[in-house]
Amino acid sequence: MSVTCLCCQQLRSSPPELCASRHWDVFKYVTEVFILVPALLGLKGNLEMTLASRLSTAANIGQMDTPKELWRMITGNMALIQVQATVVGFLASIAAVVFGWIPDGHFSIDHAVLLCASSVATAFIASLVLGMIMIGVIIGSRKMGINPDNVATPIAASLGDLITLALLSGISWGLYKELESKAYVNPLVCAFFIALLPIWIIIAKKNAATREVLYSGWEPVIIAMAISSVGGLILDRTVSDPNFAGMAVFTPVINGVGGNLVAVQASRISTYLHMSGMPGESSDTAPRKCPSPCSTFFSSDVNSRSARVLFLLVVPGHLVFLYTISSMQGGHTTLTLIFIVFYMTAALLQVLILLYIADWMVHWMWGRDLDPDNFSIPYLTALGDLIGTGLLALSFHVLWLIGDRDSDVGD
Repeated sequence: MSVTCLCCQQLRSSPPELCASRHWDVFKYVTEVFILVPALLGLKGNLEMTLASRLSTAANIGQMDTPKELWRMITGNMALIQVQATVVGFLASIAAVVFGWIPDGHFSIDHAVLLCASSVATAFIASLVLGMIMIGVIIGSRKMGINPDNVATPIAASLGDLITLALLSGISWGLYKELESKAYVNPLVCAFFIALLPIWIIIAKKNAATREVLYSGWEPVIIAMAISSVGGLILDRTVSDPNFAGMAVFTPVINGVGGNLVAVQASRISTYLHMSGMPGESSDTAPRKCPSPCSTFFSSDVNSRSARVLFLLVVPGHLVFLYTISSMQGGHTTLTLIFIVFYMTAALLQVLILLYIADWMVHWMWGRDLDPDNFSIPYLTALGDLIGTGLLALSFHVLWLIGDRDSDVGD
């Protein structure tokens, strides 16, 4: 006999308490956490994928060949991403509070501190774990004769989504449980990670390779975080509607795949340009005018071939994820044929736009004496979050309007 689930208001064949046990209370009662999801998942583009691209380029041009150079690059870059992770995590929590408070018109100091603690702790721990993994992957790739650009960036992207989302869910849930009995835990967590900032800043400043990024690398990171937060606002507004709550499970997938693919392309183009000189130097490999879509996708250039291969990976990649979601009974949206068509259309359009923007942006930054390894990937992955979330929300709305309303769609 079907009964009504108390938490999602949907007919279920299982008892309501079993369904409710599969939901995180913090996501139900502190919905601003949804705004944090794209911003913190975007950290893989802001920090880890930028780190992977930067170290891959350094490895390819011989800046990590000696143990001394290797240790210098590792310590400087690890300290740098801890500084960036802590600051960006703190700013992301402020953005989540503002974006959640303004539309609703109410403010909770306990929830604000919870968001801050969850965001900073997630960003710090995820960056520490992923940074160590990236360094191991790049060193191993060089020893095995594999181009790190083809390995490190995709691993950073895929593991970044999994680890960050798992940490955010677990940390926010644990801190939410402490609100009633131990309210002091949340501000202590915030204070602890912020107090570590001076240590990481000192280490990063001692390294010439990261000193410049420490001063000049904030603009793309902060702007990218703001762009991703707008995507989080779209997600929060959409899943708050019971008709479209099923969108939550698909958002990390479409954003993760799009960000992964465009980051690989940006890293490859950047390494290709570094092989020919230094940023700002005029070169035949760095055209200054805006490329045409034909030259981006249909020319004989090595980067154009790479763009075609990455674009062709979209459909099989997403089909694997959709099958996995369906097999694990994740989310509450039935994978009908019309849903898959709309979803794939959104995913293909997202990656098509991102690959074209990457071709223009990397060359544009190179021509203006900006290292694309440090500046392009944060913008591209943030745009991927915004475009992917927007197109997915549009797809759910169109599906609802044309009458695709079976018992599960939109819940």
